[in-house]
Amino acid sequence: MGRVTGKIAIVTGAAKGIGAASAKALAREGAKVICTDLDEAAGEAVVAEIQRTGGEAVFMRHDVCDESQWERVTKLAEDRYGGLHIVVNNAGIAPEGGPIEDKSLEDWRHTIAVDLDSVFLGCKHGIRTIKKTTAKGASGSIINISSILGLVGSSNAADYVAAKGGVRLLSKAAALECAEAGYRIRVNSVHPGYIDTPMVRNVAEKGMPGLAETGNEVIALLTMLHPIGRLGVADEIANTVLFLASDESSFTTGTELVVDGGYTTR
Repeated sequence: MGRVTGKIAIVTGAAKGIGAASAKALAREGAKVICTDLDEAAGEAVVAEIQRTGGEAVFMRHDVCDESQWERVTKLAEDRYGGLHIVVNNAGIAPEGGPIEDKSLEDWRHTIAVDLDSVFLGCKHGIRTIKKTTAKGASGSIINISSILGLVGSSNAADYVAAKGGVRLLSKAAALECAEAGYRIRVNSVHPGYIDTPMVRNVAEKGMPGLAETGNEVIALLTMLHPIGRLGVADEIANTVLFLASDESSFTTGTELVVDGGYTTR
């Protein structure tokens, strides 16, 4: 038996990086997975890979900032699979860096919408759907992907830091509400360090504010920030997601799991 056999999951931002790795890990361990993203070609490729290896998955194009699309995604879970047990709120962006005094309100609001408002919508519609499913038996889990920058400050990233810090406390509030209402739903946040994903590589290629270096030079500098001596890989975060999605984490709610190679220990 797989660790999440018989459970139904939604994974946002599932086309690449942590989202793709999480969708594959959940499917490998027996979950039926709805993979969502704006990148249809890459998302369909992830689903095809899951299906080739014997897993069950479907793709749906999904703007995570649009509440009506959240309603359609959760309805798909109910109509196609009979309910929902797991939501992985992974979709997010790494905005252009820069000082607060130069940040436009429009750019600020866009980052907050994608990196925080979408998690609120995922929790809202996830709870509404999961509570109906778990009333029949199995417990549910909402896993919100935050960041080490949801725990510590960073210059030139105020919008990202604010959004990811908001994810941490939103997760705690949702965990308390579910527990106090008697719902069998756990809610936790995951805080990765720098993970070697397309998003981090893209940021490195563009360069970071205050640094003359770009590309592999930025990767080398980021690597030095992790006492373990390397960047993380997406599968390491997916394994954390899998733990939180499974009943192995049945006594874990309202907490943050930090998977950062020691970044925040200093």
